[in-house]
Amino acid sequence: MNDQGTAAEPAAAFAVPEAVAALGEQGAPGDPAPAGGRGAALAPVALVVAGGLSVQFGAAVAVLLMPKAGALGVVTLRLAAAALVLLVVCRPRLRGHSRADWGTVLAFGVAMGGMNTLFYQAADRIPLGAAVTLEVLGPLALSVFASRRLVNVVWAALALGGVVLLSGGGFDRLDPVGAAFALGAGAMWAAYIIFSARTGRRFPQADGLALAMVVAAALSLPLGIMESGSKLLVPSTLGLGAAVALLSSVLPYTLELMALRRLPAPTFAILMSLEPAIAAMAGFLILDQALSTTDALAIALVIGASMGAVRSQVRGVGKS
Repeated sequence: MNDQGTAAEPAAAFAVPEAVAALGEQGAPGDPAPAGGRGAALAPVALVVAGGLSVQFGAAVAVLLMPKAGALGVVTLRLAAAALVLLVVCRPRLRGHSRADWGTVLAFGVAMGGMNTLFYQAADRIPLGAAVTLEVLGPLALSVFASRRLVNVVWAALALGGVVLLSGGGFDRLDPVGAAFALGAGAMWAAYIIFSARTGRRFPQADGLALAMVVAAALSLPLGIMESGSKLLVPSTLGLGAAVALLSSVLPYTLELMALRRLPAPTFAILMSLEPAIAAMAGFLILDQALSTTDALAIALVIGASMGAVRSQVRGVGKS
């Protein structure tokens, strides 16, 4: 990956999403057309899908870990282990960054920590599928607000229909506190997308991600210790926590950071609607949660919406 820390910040109503969208939709003034055509356009999409598979299968493992470490304990293990791995692998440079760079990393870390903490609090109170379904409303809302293309609104609406159908119409029976946590996690997810894009432009490689992960881990550590204490030091718990960190943090966040350097934010946000479908598949394979006919139809709607968004992105690149 190239260091894009000197990329100019456009003055637009949705500055961050539009900056990320520039390469995919119209290109910066004077830039040559993106190389590789359709293949280059599909590469970041593959990164997003791979990241989604990793994070949701990691979430399924985290559900198995919650009885041992608690929801906040799982968050602490996940973020702390991920921070250690990224620091060792990336060895981020601490000097030479502006105050704005550090402010971006801090905001990214807060969004990441808040997203994880709120989501696992939700998953501790309501079913995993419902939690992911409510959470994904954040990226879907971002895709509508940030997009300048009507077609993205259509794909977002179709994805929302699939997400609601996947919930089984049972939102009224959910624990209201758990539902509120899931919606809060969705808001943090939207913020995560915005600040991940900005961090990717300001820091080389995955340096910004490593530093933001340290911020997120530092915020979650006191909460995890208060809830779980010495339970976090049990070898089997530590091992599962490390697995969750790799599957749900290190790998997917790195892939998403790479994708957001080349993928329009509205398209990325719509692709996030695949998460409930992937979560349902992970629950079926790991947690033995059966899929109904309605679930399958909902998943088909979500996948169709994501494919439509991808096709729109590929055509946009082909015309640029």
